Amino acid sequence: MVTLDERTWRSTADRDVPTPLYVAADIHGHRSEFWESLREAGLVDHTGHWSGGGALLWLLGDYVDRGPDGIGVINDIQRLAVSARAAGGHVGALLGNHEAQLLAAHRFGTMPVAGWDEPGGFRGGWVRFGGREKDLHQLTPQHVEWMTRLPAVAVVDGFLLVHSDTARYLELGSSVAAVNSAVTTALASSDPAAWLDFCGRMSDRGAFRAAVRAHPDDPVSLMLRTLGGSVLVHGHSTLTKHFGVAPQDVTVALRYADDRVIAIDGGVHEGGRILLTRLR
Repeated sequence: MVTLDERTWRSTADRDVPTPLYVAADIHGHRSEFWESLREAGLVDHTGHWSGGGALLWLLGDYVDRGPDGIGVINDIQRLAVSARAAGGHVGALLGNHEAQLLAAHRFGTMPVAGWDEPGGFRGGWVRFGGREKDLHQLTPQHVEWMTRLPAVAVVDGFLLVHSDTARYLELGSSVAAVNSAVTTALASSDPAAWLDFCGRMSDRGAFRAAVRAHPDDPVSLMLRTLGGSVLVHGHSTLTKHFGVAPQDVTVALRYADDRVIAIDGGVHEGGRILLTRLR
């Protein structure tokens, strides 16, 4: 595994001066840390307004749970998207497994779920996985609508953006449009079993770490060949817990799987930081 050096991307980007592309993931309610990362990158000014011009910012899910104010993070993202659009930039957001789990807790509460031995049903599971009562209490119909419309995957300038380091997205479809359509359908379902299956897919992890050398049939190759892009970028699995980086050493994103995958979850809720990473 090697760390992502921004110069790797600048060496190519400087020739054509492309639109800057930034990514971040797994904010988990840490609003102040999120705004600090945006200011450090020059994407917002001291008033909190977009100052990144035509830059692109994509957020790869898990805005809620584990931290002090997940709904506040969602509100911030929505306001930032408006501010960026007015300045010619763009803020995009993907669905994370914690948004799905929060929606399940909201929709089904503590009702038992067939086939899942979880005390308190979806709400009990959501709490066990880091759910914060404040997020559930502050959830409005507008927040629910926003989350249920989020895509799960996107291809942006050759980068395949997903939340989770799993190939199970391919169980939902064989194109970006098909996967996102299936996600929208899943989030509209009233069937607890369907929600349990969907949340399980979104929570899967670790599919790409064994692909040390590129092979046409390894999970990374399958994801890129099916959905597009030449490099896959994900959050979900923290550098601190899942990649063994000490919290104080979390400074840059991590490239692995023969340089085809970039992990960007800096584990802010584990003592790390939000890694707002410029890809080009």
